[in-house]
Amino acid sequence: MSQEQPEQRLTHFDDQGGSRMVDVSGKPVTVRTARARGTVRLKPETVRLIRDRQITKGDVLEVARLAGIMAAKRTGELIPLCHPLSLDSVQLALGFADDRTVLIEACVKTSARTGVEMEALTAVAIAGLTVYDMCKAVDRTIEIGPIYLVEKTGGTRGDFRRDR
Repeated sequence: MSQEQPEQRLTHFDDQGGSRMVDVSGKPVTVRTARARGTVRLKPETVRLIRDRQITKGDVLEVARLAGIMAAKRTGELIPLCHPLSLDSVQLALGFADDRTVLIEACVKTSARTGVEMEALTAVAIAGLTVYDMCKAVDRTIEIGPIYLVEKTGGTRGDFRRDR
């Protein structure tokens, strides 16, 4: 016996197909969190330079952390239909998954009527682009991604956790 799935529709379009910002005024304010993750792949020599703080532009991971935090706070300005939110917390962790990979994870929290998934994803994306920018002079083979949502909590649709 199959279960009926609720109707799925794209919420950023009106009935005539026009773009719109979703009206969240009727939703309750709840605590919302989101965690996103991404990777940056580099040459092992470049990772060594980052670890040893030998990149001439400065401490790559700390600059990327600040860029990610700043980006999360400005997500509503960067993504056209995204609600501008007051964020309670933005945390970025950057480290090395192996000798070729920088791992980036962002955790964002707010009390609002809409979630912070886009803020977490934006933080990871901009942190990754910052790593690229700071290292491009010594490594043109840099790859960013994948970038994905790990989990989110709060809201009327409930919690989400990516299955592994």
